[in-house]
Amino acid sequence: MAGRPRAVEDSVILRGAAEVIGRVGPAGLTLAAVAGEVGLVAGTLVQRFGSKHGLLVALAKQSAQDADARYEQVWTERTSALAALTVLAVESMAHMTTPESFANHLAFLCMDLTDPQLHEHALAIHRAQGRAIETLLTAAVSSGELRAGTDTAALAGSVQAIIAGVGLTWALDRQGTLPQRLRQEVGTIVSPHIPSNDSTSSEES
Repeated sequence: MAGRPRAVEDSVILRGAAEVIGRVGPAGLTLAAVAGEVGLVAGTLVQRFGSKHGLLVALAKQSAQDADARYEQVWTERTSALAALTVLAVESMAHMTTPESFANHLAFLCMDLTDPQLHEHALAIHRAQGRAIETLLTAAVSSGELRAGTDTAALAGSVQAIIAGVGLTWALDRQGTLPQRLRQEVGTIVSPHIPSNDSTSSEES
């Protein structure tokens, strides 16, 4: 006989954990806080994840598993590869709506860099993002949005570095919103590779 369905799925708990991290950071995260976020008791989370560290590893693992599909969805929902690239950049930091929430998620990243289990999944997410960026840039070359011969691998590395760095810059100077800054900076790094009309104009004159 099939077991009873879970009242709250793990995916809902993990989304709740991400919300709590955005408010209080990983240091302030407790199983009780996450349980309260999703309407459970802390003991239920202990049964499912074992500990706070187990919950964090599960969150990182789920994020890594979802990364490729999430980035592919961004592309399939848009006809312009460069528009999809901008959306990808903005959505990659969708949880970081304030400098404080950015700082809290950055603290989680610092844990990723020192904890072997967390690092494994963070690296998988990083690589998935890099693949998605390069795929979109290659599609932009094919469609004529970018110049033929653009080194999409090198440009993808620059775009990914910009996405990572602009959040910190924005959190420091606090000018505009993070989505605005991401759109601006990604546009700046890509714009030199967009074809101009100079050659067409010279041929017509």
